Amino acid sequence: MRYTYEPRNPAKAVRVRGSDIRVHYKNTYEVCQAIKGMGLKAAQTYLEDVMEHKQVVPFRKFCGGVGRTAQAKAFKATQGRWPTKSCKVVLGLLRQAEANADYKGVDAENMTLTHVQVNEAQRGRRRTYRAHGRIGPYMNSPANIEFIFEQDDETVEKPAESTRIVKFTKKQFAKRRLHIGN
Repeated sequence: MRYTYEPRNPAKAVRVRGSDIRVHYKNTYEVCQAIKGMGLKAAQTYLEDVMEHKQVVPFRKFCGGVGRTAQAKAFKATQGRWPTKSCKVVLGLLRQAEANADYKGVDAENMTLTHVQVNEAQRGRRRTYRAHGRIGPYMNSPANIEFIFEQDDETVEKPAESTRIVKFTKKQFAKRRLHIGN
């Protein structure tokens, strides 16, 4: 299957995908948004902390009816949860990414999660039996997940500050004169 994002350097990137996984789509979306931009090891420790209720997953998009918690202040949010099943599935994908990195010969310690995508998969259909002989839908919301990890580039030193001459236009001079004078 095609990925929706192509890494800058495919030789130093690792891709992982899970299709039709039986986890709640909305919870999984929030978990994946929380680990986006993290390193591989940092994401694993974060998700393990979430499962032990030491840290929280902030719920920002799908937050209707989600309770507030003090742990969410660390992420500049108010609402959060600890979605265990989603965390277990995402941890499995992270372990798979680590194995792919070892197989490919890429350093797993210096990998950053640059691309995350969580989509709704086809819904599962069951039925529940209601009063007066009616039958209601009993659907589930599985998810498709894809991650792309890229190896961090070498850090480049910032050049020393150069003193450059600031040039103003006539209009800028006039505005500055106004601010200073009156």
